[in-house]
Amino acid sequence: MEFSTTEKGGASGAPSTIPARMLNEFTYCPRLFYLEWVQGEFRDNEDVLSGHIVHRRVEKEGGAMPEPSVEGEPLVYKARGVTLSSERLGLVAKLDLVEGDGGETVPVDYKKGHPPKEAGEVWPADRVQVGAQALLLRENGYTCTHAVVYYAQTKQRVRVPLTPDVENEVLEAIVAARTTAAGGAIPPPLVDSPKCPRCSLVSICLPDEVNALTLVEPEEGGRVRRLVPATDTALPLYVQEQGSMLGKKGDVLEVRSDGKAQATCRLMEISQVALFGNITVTPGALHELCTRGVPISHFSYGSWFYGITHGMSHKNVELRRLQFSCASDPGRSLAIARRMVEGKLRNCRTILRRNHPDETFAALEELERLVAACQGADNLEGLRGTEGAGGKAYFEEFGRLLKPEPEAGEMAFDFAQRNRRPPKDPVNALLSFLYALLAKDATVTLLSVGFDPYLGFLHVPRYGRPSLALDFMEEFRPILADSVVLTLVNGKEAKASHFVSRGGSVALTAEGRKKVLEAYERRLDSEVRHPIFGYTVSYRRILEVQARLLARHLSGEIPQYEPFCTR
Repeated sequence: MEFSTTEKGGASGAPSTIPARMLNEFTYCPRLFYLEWVQGEFRDNEDVLSGHIVHRRVEKEGGAMPEPSVEGEPLVYKARGVTLSSERLGLVAKLDLVEGDGGETVPVDYKKGHPPKEAGEVWPADRVQVGAQALLLRENGYTCTHAVVYYAQTKQRVRVPLTPDVENEVLEAIVAARTTAAGGAIPPPLVDSPKCPRCSLVSICLPDEVNALTLVEPEEGGRVRRLVPATDTALPLYVQEQGSMLGKKGDVLEVRSDGKAQATCRLMEISQVALFGNITVTPGALHELCTRGVPISHFSYGSWFYGITHGMSHKNVELRRLQFSCASDPGRSLAIARRMVEGKLRNCRTILRRNHPDETFAALEELERLVAACQGADNLEGLRGTEGAGGKAYFEEFGRLLKPEPEAGEMAFDFAQRNRRPPKDPVNALLSFLYALLAKDATVTLLSVGFDPYLGFLHVPRYGRPSLALDFMEEFRPILADSVVLTLVNGKEAKASHFVSRGGSVALTAEGRKKVLEAYERRLDSEVRHPIFGYTVSYRRILEVQARLLARHLSGEIPQYEPFCTR
């Protein structure tokens, strides 16, 4: 088969040489290859970590591998961690093990699993990978007629002859992978595939969700599997004691105050860090958090969210190009903004309906009317007016959701209207603080997916304002922030001692912020049934699912953005 490579063009701009392991991914699932190679997505799971353990020994370079032209080369040798490349093939590979035996050179690739049931067979993706390694050895002047795949689970070595069929399979995979990468369009997800549940990128790929939203007439009996983990094992770390220092000690973050360790947390258990006021971060801790991709959110002592520190930006520049293109198109921006505002108004209506003492009242009809008006809005200015009218109708009734009669000695949480900068009563202080937390989580989620949080579709871009994060959080304000206020007030968790009044403004004390943070985190961890997909996951996971659905819409995979509307 004639074969040559050229520098790949297209939207992706990926390097011209493809790692042999990426041919394995492409053969296994072209969509997985595109996510990892073109968009730079990566996420560990149990299988990935198990694979790292299997490769821990062979990844270390060691052993001598003679040049193919050297006379009198040893008949037997072993070399580990050998890197080879070929411009002609457009391939590069790090070989786990190369064995020399009587002038024959054999690549050995280690896999954590088991071979197929058929004797002497390997999985197609593994065959393509070791076949590529064998071709690289040939390209570099070595004699190679076969390769070996070692399966750690069954401790089997399976021989793979480098036949013309295998060689053609490898070369065809190279061309197909390069063409897919250069095309600038992500391959469609697999349909109800048994490969998906164990894939480390399944929560990024969302195969069942994308398929469910693209099928015009869903097949009878079709289902959306819950492939996304229900909850997160890594959680935020909040530090608010003034003068504290956040440092690193081994694999642990340590919060110190007055020279003493006040709290410790393992780095692997931290998803993000939030600092309130005068908190110092040591260079070692800062470097480690950036390396691990753990963002650090900065708040003023009064809880104003003003900045974020994170490592190198997400590699998926393709998504940001799509985002910028959409934001520059008024029609497409309006279509997304309409869906986001619709989601907010529907969730506002649900909160009122669930918690209002009256069964019927005018605000319910008004919000329903505004949802219809939102769907028919033909410009962003009019849509913002509809959103403002919905907020006014909602907050005019919000005070009636709070228990009106405090017991003796308790604080009365009266609410007449929404006010801020600064809030003038305890309920508004709670709302402002929770909206700041939600803005932080929206920003962190969007960054983790690959968006630029500062360029949105509904909110006008403004210096220093995360417009897309404000867009994204709209549908979650009622169900993740306002509902926490109701829990704190009606559950009598909020006390008069949690607030301080200064010059007509009201703010939370350190103890008050702690109570709110606890209630907010409980809400994020509470599980809810997704109204579209039917599975049950935490609100924390819902945030990521929605951000990825927005990305899937921008890439053209799903026809429109579907807001999360609780029932």
